[in-house]
Amino acid sequence: MKKRTYDAVVIGAGVIGCAAARELSRYELNVAVLEKESDVCEGTSKANSAIIHAGFDAMPGTMKARFNVEGNRLMDSVSKELDIPFRRNGAMVVCMQESDMPQLQKLYDRGIANGVEGLSILSGDKAREMEPSLAKDVYAVLYAPSSGIVCPFEMTIAYAENACENGVDFSFLTEVTSISHCDDGFVINTTNGEYCAKIVVNCAGVYADKVHAMQGTPDFSIRARKGEYMLLDKSAGSLVSSTIFQAPTKMGKGVLVSPTVHGNLIVGPTAEDIDDKEDVSTTQGGLSTVRTVSANSVSDIPYGKVITSFSGLRATADTGDFIIGDHSGFIDAAGIESPGLSSAPAIALYIAQLVCSRLSPRKKDNFKAQRRGIPKLAQLDKEERAKLIEERPDYGQIVCRCEQISEGEIIDSIRRPLGATTLDGVKRRVRAGMGRCQAGFCSPRVIELLARELNIQPWEVKKNG
Repeated sequence: MKKRTYDAVVIGAGVIGCAAARELSRYELNVAVLEKESDVCEGTSKANSAIIHAGFDAMPGTMKARFNVEGNRLMDSVSKELDIPFRRNGAMVVCMQESDMPQLQKLYDRGIANGVEGLSILSGDKAREMEPSLAKDVYAVLYAPSSGIVCPFEMTIAYAENACENGVDFSFLTEVTSISHCDDGFVINTTNGEYCAKIVVNCAGVYADKVHAMQGTPDFSIRARKGEYMLLDKSAGSLVSSTIFQAPTKMGKGVLVSPTVHGNLIVGPTAEDIDDKEDVSTTQGGLSTVRTVSANSVSDIPYGKVITSFSGLRATADTGDFIIGDHSGFIDAAGIESPGLSSAPAIALYIAQLVCSRLSPRKKDNFKAQRRGIPKLAQLDKEERAKLIEERPDYGQIVCRCEQISEGEIIDSIRRPLGATTLDGVKRRVRAGMGRCQAGFCSPRVIELLARELNIQPWEVKKNG
């Protein structure tokens, strides 16, 4: 098999890897992304709280604090350039009794030290004027108006698509098996052949410690921290408008209750350190904990409207902070747990700076900063919808009734750069199957469209990789 040579190889196609690839694609560099799964956004990035944190939780002086606040400030421009949904809905951290006020004050002081803007402490009564569903026992809240919500699928996919349009190569089903040093940098052996690169960027999520150890002494270890969630129907999405947190602990930011950018309500997560880095099961005990603990901050959550439950894994490093640094051309972006999604835009810029300091590339004259997403039929007014259907009649054929997703949207999700090849790939790109029936109605038609567009048999279509 032919050896492939690049200036930089990024390992991992989660939000950090795809964001880094997009930033590197601004330069005259030959860049590849290697991903062991069949699509982008198959690991930590696919299952999280979807929050753009304000930055008051991380200890001042840490990488988490720095990149969280910087990433939060970049999100408005990122969302416009990449055409992804993002909303600053604000966040509240609840305090249940007067004796807990010092902890709330500590978070406030930490946020001020980190440079978070607009923080304030509100009484329980004042907070309930803003959020009537807050539990009656809430004594006070820390309010952070700069906190926001985003779609992690669309964010990761948009970064990847834009990187691809700007010349980055993506190799899926390509698991790294070993890394060795050579005169020109690194030789990366994979299940899909050999790659050579002057620079390696390690964005391998829960496996970043394993990848790091392939090229040198294992300096850190990563534990998978599982968090279980419940997702409620859109009819419950207006219960709260802000993201409601409880006081954070050493295990994370606790069980939250939040609207999503698509109008649902998300509740969770739990936090459990596990040995199996592939275990994304949900448990009766975990989901029961979500229900019990969430009631302390928000009243009358309508759990009869749960449409699905899921779990995600956070890459928790034993250092307690993000691990981002250059080791003679091997660049780690490891231990990127929460607030990793919030920090992604800033981490990507920093990684690009590290690469450029070694290779000194020119900026491209023809870099395409703007990426346009797939038209969302359900969000168009009557005139816009009629015009689109006149141009593309397949946009007039509804396939997913719950989310009002058309045949045209599904076809476009398959035909775009790095297009969907699986049911989950379509689901994450256009939300076909994300609604109340959880793909019970639309799956057969989506399978037909995937088979036709990919020129395979229907029974060859997979749910995921």
